[in-house]
Amino acid sequence: MQNGLNLMFGSMPVFFFIIFAIVLGAFIFNIVRGIRTWKHNNSQPRLAVDAKVVSKRTNVINHMHNDANNVSNYHTSTSYYATFEVESGDRMEFHVDGSEYGMLAEGDEGKLSFQGTRYLGFDRK
Repeated sequence: MQNGLNLMFGSMPVFFFIIFAIVLGAFIFNIVRGIRTWKHNNSQPRLAVDAKVVSKRTNVINHMHNDANNVSNYHTSTSYYATFEVESGDRMEFHVDGSEYGMLAEGDEGKLSFQGTRYLGFDRK
């Protein structure tokens, strides 16, 4: 029994190291992916095309955290998206900020400005 107990507690540091490595790897992967997207968007031309707002959507994420006193804290984050249809019939969805989302209405027509996957703005006709 003693050998089994030593084996279990002896492997705990290895287990924690593996979990730490996975979390660190995921964190580094997300940073690298963000930098690659940023560089890709910067290398693209800025375009302004005629477009129509065809849909809007939100993505709400709820977070719950317990503090040391076992008190639950809730936090909600909302991401806003708008889909535009250009003259060719192609549709593009962009992440927009909340104030821009509120100003857009489905059916609005105007000039969509973007650079790669980066939304720059929409000027209504």
